[in-house]
Amino acid sequence: MDFFDKTGTMAIGSRLRMLTDLITNDAAEIYHLYGLDIKPKWFPVLYSLSEGEAKTITGIAREIGQTHPSVSNIVKEMVKERLIREAADQTDRRRTTIVLTPQGRRICGILADTCKDVAVAVDEVSYTTRHNLWKAIEEWEEQLSKKSLLERVREARKARERQEVRIVPYASCHKDVFRSLNEQWITQHWTLEEHDIECIDNPQESIIDKGGYIFVALYRNTPVGVCALCRMNHPRYDYELAKLAVSPDARGKGIGYLLCKAVVDKARSLGAGGIFLESNTLLKPAIHTYRKLGFRELAEYHPSYVRGDIQMELFLTALERQINMTHNKNFRKSDSNTK
Repeated sequence: MDFFDKTGTMAIGSRLRMLTDLITNDAAEIYHLYGLDIKPKWFPVLYSLSEGEAKTITGIAREIGQTHPSVSNIVKEMVKERLIREAADQTDRRRTTIVLTPQGRRICGILADTCKDVAVAVDEVSYTTRHNLWKAIEEWEEQLSKKSLLERVREARKARERQEVRIVPYASCHKDVFRSLNEQWITQHWTLEEHDIECIDNPQESIIDKGGYIFVALYRNTPVGVCALCRMNHPRYDYELAKLAVSPDARGKGIGYLLCKAVVDKARSLGAGGIFLESNTLLKPAIHTYRKLGFRELAEYHPSYVRGDIQMELFLTALERQINMTHNKNFRKSDSNTK
């Protein structure tokens, strides 16, 4: 079993490079066969200029799908070999264009026949294979233009790591981590307030004994996140979502979302009608999570914390749930349009 049998599709980059090297090496020999002393990497620029029109480096780069620095370096090499020359733009003397020299035009004339023969050879390979590589490349390019391989790997990583996350009820052994995680995110931008200290120093007495709940996220059995569902004595809200905190080392795994969802699901199972939360817009990942779950910003609010600059609500009754679902759907649509 060779290397690619062992690695499978994850080694696609290495395999494509090997195929590219194989074709590029043959290309150099093909040019030699036709008496052409050129480098394979020059071909796109030569082809772009073959119709005789003067073009800028920027225009050539855009046409052949390469970067400006890459084309600029190729142009320097080709100018040195006297295949092309720089000329002032006829419409704008401040701008430089590139044109073929007589030697370059001669090379392009030979390349015309070379390209015909290469096309026949490539078609022969295509006809004897089960898959059309050219079409496949086009399809890959289309898909990767919609979402890059990097983005897809990030999503795969998050999905895999999320499977190793467990959300469990708070226990006394989690007291220190509840305090440290909340203290860390609060003091990063602000100072601890009196109500903060009361909650994080005595979570059992200040939250759980008053009818609330705390959830802890374990990643590979290590506590890395916390979130509380605090009982409220309010005509509009039954609970408050509070004290969401995730370890900096565990961020990017969707743990904040899993914790908030656990809190919302718990409130729903208890028959709660409304959930309230207060936060700060500096905490963009948290605000994104709240909106994703359907929370809506209050038009008017009165912060309970000095750092508070946004208050949000989520209703779980049948009618309000439908409104939240519509809001959530619109949020996902607008969110996808901004990415």
